[in-house]
Amino acid sequence: MLQKMASKSILLLGIFLVVATKVYSYEEDLKIVVNYANPSAPSVLAPPVKPSPTPVVTAPTPPSPVKTPPTTPPSPPSPPLAKTPPYQSPPIVKPPSPPPVTTPTPPPTSQPPIAKTPLAPPTPVVKSLKDCVPLCGYRCQLHSRKNLCLRACVTCCNRCKCVPPGTYGNREKCGKCYTDMLTRGNRYKCP
Repeated sequence: MLQKMASKSILLLGIFLVVATKVYSYEEDLKIVVNYANPSAPSVLAPPVKPSPTPVVTAPTPPSPVKTPPTTPPSPPSPPLAKTPPYQSPPIVKPPSPPPVTTPTPPPTSQPPIAKTPLAPPTPVVKSLKDCVPLCGYRCQLHSRKNLCLRACVTCCNRCKCVPPGTYGNREKCGKCYTDMLTRGNRYKCP
């Protein structure tokens, strides 16, 4: 029984292979010439015929309709244009400039030359530390940190023997000693 089933399955497999491998189109079947073997005649095999590739035929496309541009009636010729001169802007006219204003100078009068008064009083002479205290008190009276200003001013006065006049500025009156003295933070020491 097993042998019967095996033979049937082999037969079915063979039929399937034959059908699957022998698929031809109708045109190929018409081209094949079958030479049946004649048992009495000597067998001479003809060379196999190679099928030629079939040309691909495409369906003809219908011609596209030709569009003709709409005809317009010809326009009448335009009259010739008269040549006009190009536009010229009017010249720019500047308004007359006003005459320079001159002030009459008064006749020279003989006046004695004006003597320049110094802006700050001359620096007082400092001989000892006793002279520095009242001068530095006046110098630092308007300072926001009065005690700090007094301490620095007295030190500068004692070293340089000078206190600048006024409550602020005029440092150059005391010379390089006063203007070039620096703190540890490289700031000016003397107020």
